[in-house]
Amino acid sequence: MASTSALATPISARWIWRGQPVHYVEQGEQGQPLLLVHGFGASTDHWRKNIPELAQHYQVYAIDLLGFGRSAKPKWNYDAELWKDQLRDFCQQVIRQPVVAIGNSLGGYVVLSLAAEHPEWVRGVVLLNGAGGFSTAKGSRQWLGKLVGWSLRQPLVSYLLFQYLRQPQVIRAKLKQVYYNQAAVTDQLVEDIHRPTREPGAVDVFVALMRGGQKGRYVDELLRSLARPLLLIWGERDPWMRVRERSQLYRTYYPTAVEYFLEAGHCPHDECPAEVNAIIHRWIEERIPSPSPLVPPSMRI
Repeated sequence: MASTSALATPISARWIWRGQPVHYVEQGEQGQPLLLVHGFGASTDHWRKNIPELAQHYQVYAIDLLGFGRSAKPKWNYDAELWKDQLRDFCQQVIRQPVVAIGNSLGGYVVLSLAAEHPEWVRGVVLLNGAGGFSTAKGSRQWLGKLVGWSLRQPLVSYLLFQYLRQPQVIRAKLKQVYYNQAAVTDQLVEDIHRPTREPGAVDVFVALMRGGQKGRYVDELLRSLARPLLLIWGERDPWMRVRERSQLYRTYYPTAVEYFLEAGHCPHDECPAEVNAIIHRWIEERIPSPSPLVPPSMRI
């Protein structure tokens, strides 16, 4: 039954982390806290179809990783360790309770890192086409990847690439490549992704990421350290991932994971939100019972 105390609309807020303003959204006043983390180039806006529905049952928080969305874009070195620390401190300072951590793509890798290394702040993990490499998945064309990586690490190359990729028509074309549901590629979605690229520091973040960001532990190493329920939701039509192969790798290292395959691309939560919301809700109710008693927000420390 839906919570009658869920906030009517999401509230946009700011949190200062390491001297930088971080944007987040919250909605809902009852139930377990959920933390939603976007993928590369996206923001809290990418959860606009999920937050209101989930907030009928839970306290929902969505955060813009530093360097993305409406969060600050300082000229720092960016990697998964930085974002993992950001999420840990957000749980500790803002939510003040362990969360069900939900992430898409890069966001999935970051929440998995959080759960593996700081399990005291995570009650369960949901990965939607989660990113990250496996130690066993080194292909014979590794030399080509190194060559491309070296090219992108050159500041001028990455700067020019950013100027190309930030164009609205290019954003739309790329989204249509990775979205199986073409109707989900709306003007609003394109603008949500284009807007942050116009902010001061956006190009510096992109250059820093191309220079060597997103490094971290292999996914199989993180799964070996994981001791929390795991839900995998796959958009099976994702052209960026061999989803069935990745599924087998996840199950090899975490056989108790629950999996669903949907007719969607890289962002199933945005392409078929009703299905994803229902799957997440059902899984939480079955696998992660609410703590008893749940500490009211006003009494958290």
